[in-house]
Amino acid sequence: MVSGTDLTLRGGRQLLSYGTERLISLRYGPNVPRSFDTTLASIQSAPWRVDALYARPVRNLVGSFNDRFDPDRSLWSIYATGQFSEISSKPGFDVYYIGYQNALAEFNQGRGEELRHTIGSRFFGASTGWDWNFEGMAQFGHFGRGDIRAWSIASDTGYTFAGVTFSPRFGVRANIISGDRNPNDPVLETFNPLFPKGKYFGEIGLIGPYNLINAHPTLTLQLDTQWTLDLAAVFYWRESLGDGIYGPGGDLLRRSDDSRSRYIGTQTDVILGWQPVAWFSAALSYSVFVPGQFIRDTGPSKTAHFVGVEAMLKF
Repeated sequence: MVSGTDLTLRGGRQLLSYGTERLISLRYGPNVPRSFDTTLASIQSAPWRVDALYARPVRNLVGSFNDRFDPDRSLWSIYATGQFSEISSKPGFDVYYIGYQNALAEFNQGRGEELRHTIGSRFFGASTGWDWNFEGMAQFGHFGRGDIRAWSIASDTGYTFAGVTFSPRFGVRANIISGDRNPNDPVLETFNPLFPKGKYFGEIGLIGPYNLINAHPTLTLQLDTQWTLDLAAVFYWRESLGDGIYGPGGDLLRRSDDSRSRYIGTQTDVILGWQPVAWFSAALSYSVFVPGQFIRDTGPSKTAHFVGVEAMLKF
């Protein structure tokens, strides 16, 4: 190897996490961690790290020591991350390609075989109180007999008042995620987030990142060295009126039907976090989701409440 360059080869059942976990995640939180049967090669040469992998997601089956990889889905990727200290105190730039195949895909348009290619980049960093995380993604390929043309833009921007009591951080997250324009033509424009993080839009985890426009203002308070309080609101709209809405795992929750309503609903989150030591943390959360007109147009529309308690031990 070239001096200063490290090569790592790894095979077997692994947890994978890249970027802000918008496309490949550990799935901590609402479910058991997601694992993959993976072959991976990683090259690191400052300021870049490049990973190349081929993987199949593992199905979590009821029982002990019986989980097997999913024969219908596969994933392959080249993912590069660079660190550039001259830009900011926590700088970074990602550029990547991700391939994905699913023999049994389902969208509002119908069911079929999906072969999807994703290209994207992410720019993130922090400086003088500000922090930012911007990502853009484009997808192409085919679904059934038609082409795939999808895209997404995601952002998370915040400012921390370090000299103020509780060091409040005010932030705004915003996403635009494409949906299908016409379920009756062969072209599929629904963006697929592949294997996203479970708590993509907060604790309650009802809405997944498909066919969506959302605004997500947040406030984080550092109550003391161990306790934090997070407050958030999330507003959801359909990006396309020709597509339905989906769950975090990609399951179709509501078809578009004949509804011309765009607004999906409003969500609020309150999270009290406690981390007494580096290797242990716990959280108590409450969320409420109030359905909008699209939910009322297409089926049951009761307000949903959620209370969560979780603890995490890292070693």
